Amino acid sequence: MTADTAARATSAGGARALRRVLLDNGALTALVVLTVALSLLSDDFLTTRNLLNVGVQAAVTAVLAFGVTFVVVSAGIDLSVGSVAALSATVLAWTAASDGVPVWLAVLLAIATGVGCGLVNGALISYGGLPPFIATLAMLSVGRGLSLVISQGSPIAFPESVSRIGDTLGGWLPVPVLVMIAMGLLTALILNRAYIGRAMYAIGGNEEAARLSGLRVARLKLLVYVLSGLFAAVAGVVLAARLGSAQPQAAQGYELDAIAAVVIGGASLAGGVGKASGTLIGALILAVLRNGLNLLSVSAFWQQVVIGVVIALAVLLDAARRRAGTGAADAAGTGSGGRRKKAAGLALAAVVAMAVAAALSLWNPHTSGARTTVGISLSTLSNPFFVQMRAGAEAEADSLGVELNVADAQNDASRQADQIQNLTSAGVRSMIVNPVDSDAAAPAVRDANKADIPVIAADRGVSGAATATLVASDNVAGGRQAAKTLAEKLGGSGRIAVLQGTAGTSASRERGRGFAEGIAEYPGIEVVASQPADFDRAKGLDVMTNMLQADPGITGVFAENDEMALGAVKALGSRAGSSVAVVGFDGTPDGLQAVEAGTLYASVAQQPRELGRIAVRNAVAAARGEKAADLVKVPVKVVTAENVAEFG
Repeated sequence: MTADTAARATSAGGARALRRVLLDNGALTALVVLTVALSLLSDDFLTTRNLLNVGVQAAVTAVLAFGVTFVVVSAGIDLSVGSVAALSATVLAWTAASDGVPVWLAVLLAIATGVGCGLVNGALISYGGLPPFIATLAMLSVGRGLSLVISQGSPIAFPESVSRIGDTLGGWLPVPVLVMIAMGLLTALILNRAYIGRAMYAIGGNEEAARLSGLRVARLKLLVYVLSGLFAAVAGVVLAARLGSAQPQAAQGYELDAIAAVVIGGASLAGGVGKASGTLIGALILAVLRNGLNLLSVSAFWQQVVIGVVIALAVLLDAARRRAGTGAADAAGTGSGGRRKKAAGLALAAVVAMAVAAALSLWNPHTSGARTTVGISLSTLSNPFFVQMRAGAEAEADSLGVELNVADAQNDASRQADQIQNLTSAGVRSMIVNPVDSDAAAPAVRDANKADIPVIAADRGVSGAATATLVASDNVAGGRQAAKTLAEKLGGSGRIAVLQGTAGTSASRERGRGFAEGIAEYPGIEVVASQPADFDRAKGLDVMTNMLQADPGITGVFAENDEMALGAVKALGSRAGSSVAVVGFDGTPDGLQAVEAGTLYASVAQQPRELGRIAVRNAVAAARGEKAADLVKVPVKVVTAENVAEFG
C-alpha cells in the first residue's frame, strides 16, 4: 500500500513538473500543441523522414536566429543577416571554384566575410553613432549587391566536397541538423557561461547602468555584431550546401524569420531577455507550421496568412503570460498571480490550437485518400504567367479526377527545396517542379527520386537529377525570336534598352542569352542600357523611367516578361507604340490586351495554361507507370496585332 502511494505521488509530481514546464514556456506549449494537432490530422507528419525534414528546414533559420539572439538580448536589431549569409556563400563558391584554392581556405574566407560584415555593422553602431536599424539596413543592401557583383547574377556551383555539408551521415542523419545543434550549444554557452554573454544581458537591461558599472559597452556591442555576422556566415554555408550552389538572391526575407524566431522564443525586443533554447523552439515552430500546412494542402496564399496570425498570437499571449507572472510576484501569498499565469499559459495553448483548426478549415475539402495526389511546386504565384500555369494545371487535374497539391516557392530556391521535401514526405504519387533555379532544385528532386516519386519538370529543367519528362518552351529560342521581331520593326537600326528579370533565375539567363545572340546579327542596333527589374511591373516602370532620363533617344525595348514590358509602356506614355517599339515575353492576358491596343508591339507567347495542362497530364501518366516522352515542347509564338485574335 505504501509503495502504491509513493508511486502515485511520484507520478503526480512528474505530471505537475511537466505542466509547470509547459505553462512557464509559452513557445514550448505552442510547439507541443502544433505537433500533436498535426500528428492527429496528417499520417505523414509524425514519421522519421518528415521529422528530419523539419529539422533540416529549421536549420538555416535557427542558426541565423542564434546570431540575432545576441543582438536582441543586447537591445539591438540586425536586418542584414540574410544578405550576409548570401554574400558569405557566394564568396565560398567563388573561391572554391577557383583553381588552386583549397576548400578549407574557401570556408575560412566565407566565415571571414561574415565576421567582416558584422565588424562593419558594429563599428557603425558603436563608434559611428548610427541606429542599429539604419546600419544593418544599409548592410542588407550592400551585402546583397556585392553577392550579385561577385556572381554576376548567376548561381555558382559548389565542389562536391563542400556540398557534403548539406548531405547526411550514414544515409539518414542530416548534417545541417548537427550544425544547428552545435551552434545552439555554442549560443547557450556564450549566453550562460561567458563574460560577454552576461554583459549582453546587462547592456540590454540598462545600457547606461552597464556603462557606469565599468563595462566597455562600445567594444562589447562591436563583438555582439561580429558574432551575428559569424553565425550568418555559417548559415549561408549550410544553405548553399543544401542547394548545391551559391544563389546570389538566396535568404531574402530570412532576417525577418530569424527575428520572429527569437521573439517567439521569449526574447524581448527591448533587450535583456532571451535564451538559446527559446530561439530554437521559435525556429522549430516556423518550420513545423510550414511543413504541416504543406502536408495538409492548405492554399499557398493562406499559408502566409496563417503563419503570420500564429506568430502574432504566440507573441501576444506569451507577453500576457509574462505580465501574469509579474503579477504573481507582486501578489505573493494571494495565489491570484499564479492562477493568472497558469490561465495565460492555457490560453496560449488553446488559441494556438484554434489557429491550427482555422488553418485546417482552409484545407481542400475534396482531398481523399482514394484519389491520386499530384504535387506541384511553382517558382512564384505573384507573376501572371505562373498563375495561368496553375489555372491550366488545376483544370486538367479536375478533368482527370486527381488531387493537386500546389506550393508557391515565392522565387526562393531554398523554400522550394523545403516544399519538394514536404511533398516527398506527403507521399504524392508524382510531382511537378517549376524550378526557381535548375541547379538548386536538384538535391531535393534527387530525394524524390530515391522515394520512387516521378518528377515532371515544367518550363525549366532540373540539372543533376532525374525527371520523367520536361515540359517546356524554349526560352533561348524565344529570346532569339524577340530579337528578330524587334530588329525588323526598327528596320535593322536603332538604340534599344533591355529590362532583365530576377538576377540568377534560369528564365532570365536563357531569355537574355537568346536575345543577345539574336540581336548580335544586327550591327546597326545598339543596346544602350540593360538593367534588372525583377520580372515586376512597378520596377519595370521605375527602371524604364531612369533609362529614359539617361538616354531619351531609345527607340526600342525588350523586356524579359510582359509585366516589365507593361511597366515600360507606362513609363513611355504616348511614345509606346508610336516612336518606341516594346517587345515582351510570356503572352499574358494583360500583355495580349496591350498588343491589341498597339502600345505593346509584340509578346513572345508561351501558352502557360497549355504548359500546366500538359505537365499534369504527364504527371498522372507517370504516377500510373505509363511511359512518357522525355521532352514535350510547348510551341512559342510571336504575337503581334496581326495575329493576337488567335490567342483569345
